[in-house]
Amino acid sequence: MTAKVKTKSKAKAKVVSKLEGMSLSVVIPAFNEQGAVKDTVEDVFAALNPLGIPFEVIVVDDGSEDGTRQEAVDAGATVDFNQVNSGYGATLKRGVRSAQYEYVAILDADGTYPAHYLPDMLAMCRDQDMIVGDRGAAMRNVPLIRRPAKYMLNKLASFLAERRLNDLNSGLRVFRKSELIPFLPLLPQNFSFTTTITLCMTCNGKRMLYTPIEYGKRVGKSKIRPIDFINFIILVLRVIVLFNPLRVFIPLGLGFFALGLVKLVYDIFQSNLSESAIFAFLAAIMIWSLGLIADMISRLHLRP
Repeated sequence: MTAKVKTKSKAKAKVVSKLEGMSLSVVIPAFNEQGAVKDTVEDVFAALNPLGIPFEVIVVDDGSEDGTRQEAVDAGATVDFNQVNSGYGATLKRGVRSAQYEYVAILDADGTYPAHYLPDMLAMCRDQDMIVGDRGAAMRNVPLIRRPAKYMLNKLASFLAERRLNDLNSGLRVFRKSELIPFLPLLPQNFSFTTTITLCMTCNGKRMLYTPIEYGKRVGKSKIRPIDFINFIILVLRVIVLFNPLRVFIPLGLGFFALGLVKLVYDIFQSNLSESAIFAFLAAIMIWSLGLIADMISRLHLRP
């Protein structure tokens, strides 16, 4: 046995020992993924079977029009389904609710997220509330046209959440079901499900850790549309206003206040106080007042 094989065997044994007493539900949302779902399910079984822990693989078919459901059954997964196409978030909600174990993993059915990361992520989740696969440099497999939008979205969310969010909407993560269930009513029905999970966990002080992963080239066509970027921005702002509203209202008010101050200085030199300066100051006061009210409502809503 070579030194490299011995090292891998020792590392695997170490991970198995860390998983003692743990169990895992793997939820895979699928919509028209006939060409990839079987391989994905088989990869999950290959990754988890050697661990000797209880686990289940749940494929939730989101009203597919091809053979996705049958392919998942043939691969040995437990299959649930939506009667009609209901969206990525709705599909994951169904899967999470039906999961029987405390630890739940989600990954896409299109072959982009390798299942071999699941054992290590589950082991890390023993001391965390959520482990997120950070695609990092592997985001090179994301189409060039979508990279600027993803970068802007991550930067905005990191600023508003007051924490660096390496990968806002990674589709590979392991979390504690009990920590996520209270947020399920807030989670959207569509692609922004994973974005909302990240923000909910971060803004409520949950323990969240990123771990580097490789991101594969997807099988089939992406279901994300250009309009979804605008929806993501709206979602980020809505979630932050719910959990940390001052992070939105204070900078916005400062913007109007600074504008009014600049206009006031200009008006003084012109010996003419204009309505626009007064309007900017009033707008700043109104925005700050709304922010304080929103913050008070947020604290009352989140009070245990």
